[in-house]
This record gives sequence, C-alpha cells and structure tokens, in this order.
Amino acid sequence: MSEKHELSTLETEPIADPGLPAHEPRPTDVDASAEKRAERQVATLFGLSTVFTLLFCVAYFYFSIGDEPDVILGLGASNLFLGLSMGLALLLLGIGVIQWARKLMADEELIEYRHPGVSSADDREQTLAALAAGTEESGIARRPLIRNSLLGAVGALGLLAIIPLRDLGPLPGDKLFHTIWKKGMRVVQDVDGLPIRPADMEVGQLVNAEPAIFFEEDEEGEPEIEGVELLQERAKAAVILVKMQPDDIKPGPGRDNWGVEGVLCYSKICTHVGCPISLWEQQTHHLLCPCHQSTFDLADSGRVVFGPAARAVPQLPLALDDEGYLVATSDFTEPVGPSFWERG
Repeated sequence: MSEKHELSTLETEPIADPGLPAHEPRPTDVDASAEKRAERQVATLFGLSTVFTLLFCVAYFYFSIGDEPDVILGLGASNLFLGLSMGLALLLLGIGVIQWARKLMADEELIEYRHPGVSSADDREQTLAALAAGTEESGIARRPLIRNSLLGAVGALGLLAIIPLRDLGPLPGDKLFHTIWKKGMRVVQDVDGLPIRPADMEVGQLVNAEPAIFFEEDEEGEPEIEGVELLQERAKAAVILVKMQPDDIKPGPGRDNWGVEGVLCYSKICTHVGCPISLWEQQTHHLLCPCHQSTFDLADSGRVVFGPAARAVPQLPLALDDEGYLVATSDFTEPVGPSFWERG
C-alpha cells in the first residue's frame, strides 16, 4: 500500500478505540416507572412555563404605571413582576428541554465524519434520514403529553412579544386622517407666529408656516396645546406658502378659489415617507424632497412629476379674514404625509 493511500485511510477511518468508557444505560432506559416520572417532570416544567407566561400578561394589565405606579419593596411592581414572570417562563422552558434531552432522548455515542463544505445529494438524503431518526428517537410522536405541553409553552411565549406592543402608544383612531387646521384659522410664520398677508410675500417666495393656535393662549395665559401633544400636532400641521403669478397656476377640479392673489398653501410633509420638504424652484414651481428626490409641481395642485412619491402633496384651501390675513377655509381634504394601512 502506498504512503498516500495509507494517509488517506487514516484521515477517513475513525479510531477503533478512542478511549471512551463502556456505555451505561440511564435509569429511564431500563425502568419504565422512571421513564414515566421523567416524562411528567418535563411536562410539569413546560406547564409551569405556560403559567408564568400568563402571569406576565396579568401583571402587564394589573399593575399601574405612570405618575402613581404601584411599588413593592421599593421597586416598580410592574417592572418587577414582568421581569420575574418572563425570566421564569424562559428558564423553566429551557430546563424542561434539557431534562427531556438528558433523560428521555436517545443516549448513545455517535461517530461523525468530516465532510466537504458543499453537501452532495447523498449527504442531503442522509441528513433527512437522520432528522427522521432523531424525531423517532426523541419520542415526540409517541409522547403526546410532552409534545402538547411543549407546543403550548412555546406558543404562549408569543404573548411575551405581542403584549408589550401596547406600550408603543394609544391607537391612532382617525387622527391620521385629520390635522388641527379648521375654518378661519390663521396661517402664521412658524418662527415668530406673525400672521401673513398676500402683500407681505414676493412672487417666487416660500414661507414655512403653521396654524396660529400654537401661539395662542387660554383665559389664564397658558398655551392651549403643549408638551407631546404640541409636538405631534405641530408636525402634522406644518405647511409651506408659495407665491407665484396667478396666470401660472393650473387649479385642479374644485380648486379654483383655493389660492389668494397667487398664494398657495401645501403640506410640508412628503407623501413618500414623510420627510419635511421646502426646496423650492421658483422658476419651475417645483418643490423637491431632499430625502429621495420626489418632485411636486405646486402650480398644478402639487402633482408628482418625479421620484418615488405616489400621491400629490396635499393642498390647504385659503381665504382672507376681515383684517386681510391668510386663513384656512377647512382642514386638508385628504390625509397628509405618507400612505398608511387605511390610505392607499
């Protein structure tokens, strides 16, 4: 036999006696009562995992959070019980799987040959056969108690991911369809809150604006809207004013009187993914989004002329109040911003 063949034989054939001790059967391999006892232990662990998952759900809804949270041992009760119940649910599930493998799955020494990086057709067939054999050896098909309790515990774990989604905030309701704009509300500059007359603007000018309500106060001198609500409403209601020659405007159906002396008002939010837009080409009357280059023709009802945006930028109808300042005649007639699940 050549040296090369001898080396190949050594590389592919296993060592006859690697020094492993003689195999000793486990109690569950030779004692039917021990096997049943181990099966009940594993199922109990899976069942307890399910119980703690359900306790997580109960704790999520039961304990108060916020300004006056429930406290236990100086700790927030909600965080304490959510952490304990989730941790124990995962721990018990893991222990149950380990016990199942140690006491009930096949217990024998195996020899695994190294194989090329790319599996051959034969290897794939052998893998499927080994998977089938493993399934058979695990006894999952003939142990419905373990199988069903495992499926229940793993399925219940999905609640750990779903329930906390409620913390993302309250459901929007119809808030996505509306902004704070309403009939008679003045359009003011977003920096100083000053109202705007058409004569204050030059042809070709763009002004960033918003509703006057953000600069108004109630009878006690407090802002009508503040905090998070202020930020939310301000983001949705942001607009731009542009002024062009009236002859250049091509009003859409029903929009003949939406502008005043060449001044038009549009949402500042791109209809693609919601970026703020104010890049204005006064010669072409095009408004460009800096994020993905969507381009809207503001002389033609905000029509999309380029880019990924699928909808025209919403237009706000304008009029003049008794003092000659620009005011809205209504809210936007369509939702502002990008499309969502109820808005194609």
